[in-house]
Amino acid sequence: MTTAHIIEGSAGETYELGIVTLRLLASTETTNGAFALGEFTGKEGPWTVPHVHRNGEESFYVLDGRFTFTLGDDDVDASMGSFIVVPRGTRHLMRAAAGGGRLLTFWTPGGPEALFMELSRLPPGSLRDPEIRRMLSERIDSIPV
Repeated sequence: MTTAHIIEGSAGETYELGIVTLRLLASTETTNGAFALGEFTGKEGPWTVPHVHRNGEESFYVLDGRFTFTLGDDDVDASMGSFIVVPRGTRHLMRAAAGGGRLLTFWTPGGPEALFMELSRLPPGSLRDPEIRRMLSERIDSIPV
């Protein structure tokens, strides 16, 4: 028998990362590795470092606020309702505009959510520290470039 995975309201495990907070809605464990889904809420500014994923796609759905996504060499503005699919191997970065924002992040296959779980145990600036990210990329498919 299969058991459904249900997160209601604002429930779910949260991970504090300094400029952003991750609420994990579905992890690799709950989807048998098929995907992972997280809700990020955060402040104005860059939320990560430029990076690539070699083994999967990452997608974003903007729930609130305005963002600039750098995809390769192109900047794309995104606001509430925008959906962005980042193909594997594409250098990307996102920056929240004034007032911050909130978005869903979908990883397929799952696995990259483990990066944020580990980063939450490190100092708050670690999310945007290329050296720490490089160290973690040896085990997690999120490689700073």
